[in-house]
Amino acid sequence: MKTIDVVIAGGAAIGSAAAYFLAAQPDFQGRILVLEQDFSYQKSATALSAASIRHQFSTPENIRLSQFGTHFIKHMIEDLAVDGEVPDLGFHEHGYLFLATAAGLDLLRRNHSIQRAEQVDVGLLTPAQIRHRCPWMQVDDLAGGSLGHSGEGWLDAYALMRALRRKAIALGVQYRQARVQQFNRQGARIGSVTLEDGSTVQCGWVINAAGTGATALARSAGIALPVEARKRSVFYFTSSASLVGCPMVIDPSGAYFRPEGEGFICGIAPPPEQDLPCDDFEVQHRLFEEVLWPILAARVPDLEALRVRRSWAGHYDMNTLDHNLIVGAHPEVSNLLFANGLSGHGMQQAPAIGRALSELVSYGEFRTLDLRAMGWQRVLSGQPLREINIV
Repeated sequence: MKTIDVVIAGGAAIGSAAAYFLAAQPDFQGRILVLEQDFSYQKSATALSAASIRHQFSTPENIRLSQFGTHFIKHMIEDLAVDGEVPDLGFHEHGYLFLATAAGLDLLRRNHSIQRAEQVDVGLLTPAQIRHRCPWMQVDDLAGGSLGHSGEGWLDAYALMRALRRKAIALGVQYRQARVQQFNRQGARIGSVTLEDGSTVQCGWVINAAGTGATALARSAGIALPVEARKRSVFYFTSSASLVGCPMVIDPSGAYFRPEGEGFICGIAPPPEQDLPCDDFEVQHRLFEEVLWPILAARVPDLEALRVRRSWAGHYDMNTLDHNLIVGAHPEVSNLLFANGLSGHGMQQAPAIGRALSELVSYGEFRTLDLRAMGWQRVLSGQPLREINIV
């Protein structure tokens, strides 16, 4: 069997971004095979996400990854055109508004300093300024807020993923609907991958972009990847409330809400004792009724009257060490590249991660964004690079 130069396990946002950037890379001429277990993508994190992009992180690397994501969808989307058809991602650039009580104000300010050093277009607001911008919001308990003025918002995540996939195929990438069962390690290399049907594919490089399935694949190569599935429920509701100029609002409680079509979507992480590894897609309705709805009504009194129209649940591939991406090769296996543990940031950071993976394959190093801090070394040494702004 002829060896495939690059085999990508997982064909959603990260896998398809890697496939596209590799195929578009003039210095790479090899064969690329993407193995995706479900071409409908119904259960993928990309399709089930809140589909938002922000620059307000606490680590410079995450800021830079998402800044490129914005640049890509605003200025490079024409590169994904196929047969003259440019994808429409429906980008709504309405910003994120992080709210803080007195207890969280110092952290908000520290994050602001990091963001401004990275040229993020963000401003600190007083409670009076928040009230002026969002007169429908209750601000009496707030000490401040942080608002992204440009580059942040929400889009059609599924359209972005499909556009990356379609362009990759147009550039010669082969997609095959198949589930990767295991990586077959031969010393310090992966020689082949075994599929669920028992067949094998010989490979030069392997990229693990399997989302919540990445941990089992890493284990098959003798590597402990600290990534677990965490369920997140999203609720779409309508209300007679008129929230003019509503951005993506992040409440001090961790709850979020933003406009979506004629209504709004919202969500919140379960309490830590209930936020356990899982593989089901059952919506946590009690979380909305007992936790989320009271928070929404307290922050926006007009939302006391609302109606949930639909809901769904998806999974984060949560990095349990520090909630940050693990990217690059493990020191024990030279040709196995990881892109895992996105912890909810995958869609917005997919373009930059795909580009980074293409550079590692083509040149053996990062050339545009230095992501060494997000590699395996901090995992193996137990020195987390913590991301504080998790939504």
